[in-house]
Amino acid sequence: MAERKENSTNSVNRKCIVESNDLSYAIDMVGGRWKLLILVNLEKKKLRFNEIRKAMSSITERMLTLQLRELEADGLISRTVYAEVPPRVEYELTEISTELIPIWKKLCAWGARHRKARA
Repeated sequence: MAERKENSTNSVNRKCIVESNDLSYAIDMVGGRWKLLILVNLEKKKLRFNEIRKAMSSITERMLTLQLRELEADGLISRTVYAEVPPRVEYELTEISTELIPIWKKLCAWGARHRKARA
């Protein structure tokens, strides 16, 4: 599991944000350009790193690695390493993140309606 430096500016800011209210906490957990998209890609099945990368062609390998580490540290995905040669690693949603599925489906529908309205 990824560790965060407790005294870094980002860590202190994050602590203040997530302790301020529930909405801030939720947004921090799934916020940013990539986290929800990663979770959406894992909705139907476990995926390996390269499968996620292929589904999200505009994300860099480094950013995907960082986002996967954060999602794992926050308990939204689990990472399973299989003792094989070569090693196989799969990512999947945790029970807590499956609760987000109806929320991101509503966000997707909202986005579709408003993107059409702006076109």
